[in-house]
Amino acid sequence: MSVPKTLSVDPFQNARRNDGVMQCPFNGELITMLLRHADVKSAAADWETFSSDAPFRVPIPREEEVRTMRQLPIETDPPEHTKFRALTEPFFRRAKQPEVIAAIESLTRQKVLELIGRPEWEATADLALPIQSEALTHLLNVPATEARIWMDWGVHVFKVTSGTFKKGNVLEEYLHERFDLAQANPGDDFFSALVTADVDGRPLTRDECMGFANLAFAGGRDTIIHTLTSIVAFFGWKPEALEYLREDPRRIVLASEEFFRVYMPLTQIGRVCPTGAEIHGVTVPPDHRIGLCWASANHDETVFENPEEIRLDRRPNPHVSFGYRQHLCQGAAHARLVVRSFLQTLVDEVARIEILEAVPGVEREIEYSREIGYDTLRVRMESITQT
Repeated sequence: MSVPKTLSVDPFQNARRNDGVMQCPFNGELITMLLRHADVKSAAADWETFSSDAPFRVPIPREEEVRTMRQLPIETDPPEHTKFRALTEPFFRRAKQPEVIAAIESLTRQKVLELIGRPEWEATADLALPIQSEALTHLLNVPATEARIWMDWGVHVFKVTSGTFKKGNVLEEYLHERFDLAQANPGDDFFSALVTADVDGRPLTRDECMGFANLAFAGGRDTIIHTLTSIVAFFGWKPEALEYLREDPRRIVLASEEFFRVYMPLTQIGRVCPTGAEIHGVTVPPDHRIGLCWASANHDETVFENPEEIRLDRRPNPHVSFGYRQHLCQGAAHARLVVRSFLQTLVDEVARIEILEAVPGVEREIEYSREIGYDTLRVRMESITQT
């Protein structure tokens, strides 16, 4: 029997209940995945036992083949992480500024209105990718024209549609060009802030600048895109949910957090155990990795009642989609602003979403498979004014 599209499928349920961990090979490396909410939070807070100070090894699979520098600040531990994080925090706080909030609200409304009435459109290419790209220009305080360059890269910065790595690195070439321009003529944008910043009384190296920018593009790209397309599909499968929000738009805040919980694009993130660890009877040798499985923690039935249900009024909702403690996602406020603005636009402007074709994206590993966003999602929308 097929699973209804309005339920959140959890491939980790049995392993989480029975063992608390899942051992899964990734490119020949056996990684112990922590599955329970409490274990994931505890490990995320314990940076001495479970370290992020491991260039290229925080993502799973590891990324030596797709970038040449350490991502900052995520691939460091305190106190270095704290110092590095402070350098870019002013840009991520922009999501709370009234003028930026107004710009994102206007952007999402414009993109939706452009699509209403079309016979059909594709949710990633025509909606999610443009919103994500243009919203990022506001976050980084760069010209809106940069968004067109970023959209030409497609959904993935590092990968082509087939999942293979791109030859050459278009992102690194782009970043070097922008840093060269910023050094020659600094302004008040993200790139200029990095080339003029200093840490411990010294300027950042070019590799450090690149590490910050690499994470800004790679970390906030697929995540927002997959979340937006999944929201479109959800309202297509369950039109009464949109009516539920329309009855009281104050419900949008709770609804957005529930969408973040269930549509978690990043299944897990890696940590290195410098001296080894013992986890639920599994011995992790020194310098081996474990995985903090956010997707499983967000479905822990000891924390979330009926976690497979998508409840737009769920409260409390202690999801870990933005990480936890020291490595809490810097872009969380930006992601929340984009999603809440998008939901408000749907409430104000859209009567109905009709799904014409839906092909889920699937992350397939030896021990599990998990749907993440959509490879194809063709839809059409009906305006409230047409009803």
